[in-house]
Amino acid sequence: MAAQPVEWVLASGNRGKLREFSGMLEPLGFVVHPQSDWNTPEAEETALTFVENALIKARNAAGHTGLPCLADDSGLVVPSLLGEPGIFSARYAGEGAGDEANLHKLLARLETRSGTDRQAYFYCAIVMLGWASDPAPLIATARWHGEILTAPEGDGGFGYDPIFRGRGLQHATAKLDAETKHRESHRGQALRVLLKQLHERDGVC
Repeated sequence: MAAQPVEWVLASGNRGKLREFSGMLEPLGFVVHPQSDWNTPEAEETALTFVENALIKARNAAGHTGLPCLADDSGLVVPSLLGEPGIFSARYAGEGAGDEANLHKLLARLETRSGTDRQAYFYCAIVMLGWASDPAPLIATARWHGEILTAPEGDGGFGYDPIFRGRGLQHATAKLDAETKHRESHRGQALRVLLKQLHERDGVC
């Protein structure tokens, strides 16, 4: 555990992500602030991979706040759809589309598919920068394998949680308690890898 509170800026305006990161990091002595506390504009995600987009967001937030920054780029990948929705997960149904529109578009795309065609995984890339021009960022990635359900379940979580069921679990992610989701999820897995890297680098946490 960190000896004293360590403060990070989260390069995101997504309340769901902030809630998840805070829930996982606060018990370890970390405080996570949203970039909106500094009126940081959203970065333009122009890359083709989750890792590259996470770096873009991290450098943008670190540059505007002058503080160490944590950035996550994550999404849902369906191999049978050639990786859709992928890096476009948050705007799959169009710019400004909400979670419900996105997941219903995916359900429609998979309506006639079954079995292995409904296999999917959540992917997460987390980047930590000490400052905007940090040449040696910490980068951690993880996958959470599962399948796409035929209809939404539960009212918890956010994004595609109501239609994704992790491998070996009985319910959609939206029905999982926070402890189970943190343990199983792509974000929880990637964050544990990042914290291990941070400990090896600085002896923190």
